[in-house]
Amino acid sequence: MNQKLPANRAELVFEDFKKPYSEQQARAEANRCLYCYDAPCIQACPTEIDIPTFIRRIANENVEGAAKTIFDSNILGMSCARVCPVETLCVGSCVYNHMDASPIQIGKLQRYATDAAFDAGLSFYEAGEDTGKSVVCIGGGPASLAAAHRLRRFGHKVTIIEKDHYLGGLNTTGIASYKMKADRSLTEVEWLMSIGGIEVRSGISVPDQMSWADLQAEFDAIFVGFGLGEDSLLSLEGADSKGIMGAVDFIAKMKLGMVDLSSVQHAIVIGGGNTALDAVRELKGLGIDNVTLAYRGGEAQMSGYAHEWSEAKREGVSASWRSQPLAFIHNNGKLTGVEFQLMDENKKAIDGQTKTLNADLVLLAIGQGKLGALTSGLTGIEVEKGKIVTDAHGATGAKGVYAGGDCRNGGKEVVNAVAEGDQAAQAMHTFIMGGGSCRT
Repeated sequence: MNQKLPANRAELVFEDFKKPYSEQQARAEANRCLYCYDAPCIQACPTEIDIPTFIRRIANENVEGAAKTIFDSNILGMSCARVCPVETLCVGSCVYNHMDASPIQIGKLQRYATDAAFDAGLSFYEAGEDTGKSVVCIGGGPASLAAAHRLRRFGHKVTIIEKDHYLGGLNTTGIASYKMKADRSLTEVEWLMSIGGIEVRSGISVPDQMSWADLQAEFDAIFVGFGLGEDSLLSLEGADSKGIMGAVDFIAKMKLGMVDLSSVQHAIVIGGGNTALDAVRELKGLGIDNVTLAYRGGEAQMSGYAHEWSEAKREGVSASWRSQPLAFIHNNGKLTGVEFQLMDENKKAIDGQTKTLNADLVLLAIGQGKLGALTSGLTGIEVEKGKIVTDAHGATGAKGVYAGGDCRNGGKEVVNAVAEGDQAAQAMHTFIMGGGSCRT
């Protein structure tokens, strides 16, 4: 699988928003940790990393041991250190928050330890003794990667089927570049794959090019981790104007190649979630002076993280609250603006009140399609609101079929996908070796 990225990617203009710790900074921060019994930071982590233990090991200058502690629970701990919303997870749960003191910077300490392990070329795991069993993981994102690695440690042969050219999923194509660039994601993928025995079949779409029946005939179990679909679009007047695109699609183009923004003076991102916040910050970083977030609710009603919006405002992003798009204005097919319907605090239209904003570029961050319906060829599977239904361990109602990541949870964080992939792998191992067979 060709994992080489273009050398002139647009994302390379970004620097790390959260600078890495030096050795001295890491040790000083680690020594602040209270090493709490029944630590709330562990409970807040979907992968349940033993955070006090890895921090203590940094304080004791055992960085290799710290990294091993992290990877034992989260094999994608390097990327999660960069992209996790720690402010609402582990750091947000630190006891120092209740003591009028700065919480421990767990994400930065995790990055320090995992980066040190990567830089030293450390490899902590080997494939288990061959069981003669085989598993396929559909999709090459964090959930499938976590599942594949755990399954190899159990000794099963693993195949990843990925329809695109790169592994890593949104870690490679969708994470904001000021958090992590695509090449760092691929470095992590390469490290994870070094365990050996994981086959990759790229450029294959399931079930279009390989049916569920074919997969069930070839493999002893199936893990479904194909994430979400294309950006949701708007069926409005002028929606086919040049200059309108999905935010996820735009971010992928920017991370994997070049985007021409030379003629853009006014950009609008429509939406109020975390993808919208990533998009506005990236547009500012790419040199667009006038960037506006347009959302049909008020600031307090946004689903995006407050700390991300705070940074966006600091960087000069403006907002148009309670604004529902009515039409895209264009001149000879070229976008020039957006007409908005003004809404009340309950997101209801206010009769007769509209406004128009100039725009050369509009990014739509109003959600992505869910792909659960692609599993319709599997007997016993259940899909609700586009999401695959599983038990707590990832087992579906179809025998030997498990799921994790965005196709199961509807679109959560990378760390949730990793947790679900790892949990499913352990349940799959039990099933393959003669245990239970389906969702309970």
